[in-house]
Amino acid sequence: MAYKIKVWCFLLVLLKLESILQNCAHAAPQVPCFYIFGDSLADSGNNNHLLTTAKANYRPYGIDFPNGTTGRFTNGRTTVDIIGELLGFDQFIPPFATARSRDILVGVNYASGAAGIRDESGRQMGDRISLNEQLQNHAATFNRLIQLLGTKRAAAKYLNKCLYYVSLGTNDYINNYFLPGNYITSRLYTPDQYAKVLIHQYSQQIKRLYLFGARKIALPGLIPLGSIPYASSILCRNNLSCLANINNAVLPFNAGLLSLVHRLNKELNNARFIYLNISGMSSSDPSVPGSRVTNVGCCPVLGGVCFPGLTPCKNRTEYVFWDGIHPTESSNQFTARRSYSAFLPSDAYPYDISHLVNMQI
Repeated sequence: MAYKIKVWCFLLVLLKLESILQNCAHAAPQVPCFYIFGDSLADSGNNNHLLTTAKANYRPYGIDFPNGTTGRFTNGRTTVDIIGELLGFDQFIPPFATARSRDILVGVNYASGAAGIRDESGRQMGDRISLNEQLQNHAATFNRLIQLLGTKRAAAKYLNKCLYYVSLGTNDYINNYFLPGNYITSRLYTPDQYAKVLIHQYSQQIKRLYLFGARKIALPGLIPLGSIPYASSILCRNNLSCLANINNAVLPFNAGLLSLVHRLNKELNNARFIYLNISGMSSSDPSVPGSRVTNVGCCPVLGGVCFPGLTPCKNRTEYVFWDGIHPTESSNQFTARRSYSAFLPSDAYPYDISHLVNMQI
């Protein structure tokens, strides 16, 4: 009976998603532009030419992507790619590294693999573009918009209508706090203290976006990081107590981010912020019929990323993770869909992306 219910939920969701995509195909985008800040979960090529091990510009990455290998850390589309489609964009938002001229009018993807809220996060992997540096890149975009639109006021007014998606924090844990041999943060802070430090810095960075004209901002939380294959195979060596500690350490960050959204909506009443409960989505997705492979990635990994040139699994839709860290396109579809149009009331607060982009500000 439970299985039949899940199948019915799955079919209903597919029908709903098909309807949304058909509407998007025949209408202008719901927002004029889409700006993305993040890490490897959203990177679409910004790390390709950096001196770093955090890059995905080789096969089998992109094996299912329309344009082949681009630097996306998955087999196909990322969550933000799919959200862009749901918003009605007929092209993928260009990475900052290759965005040219009027490209920036539809948006820019600033995300960078290994990037964090803290500047030092991910440094053991080499070069990366931290959130502070991504904000500097957005400042450069803002100046280019002034040139295109004529005045600073016109540029800010244009950005008032855009959607901003800001998703960081993962590397501040798996490539900082949980690597005591490389970083001292776990010796300086308890998990609760560290979450408060991160949220405080994050709030200042988000307010910088507001000063540039951002008025519609989506802030996804973190998944239970103890559930990723990299945590069990590398960070914890299958130690269940260690995995539980990692999951518990992320909880105060998500709680703090939810509180931050509530506070920002009160303080900045001419802007709208939403929290996306990615953790809740990953643990209670009613639209997946049957079981899925969750403990290993689809492709053979070296550390957390795919080993170059090796053949990945054939049944990719049955896998939650593509490599040791990053979801498959199939998983990204579920996350994007529920972020755009909440399936459960707990998926988003105070509302989902589809309601955010239609708010009059």
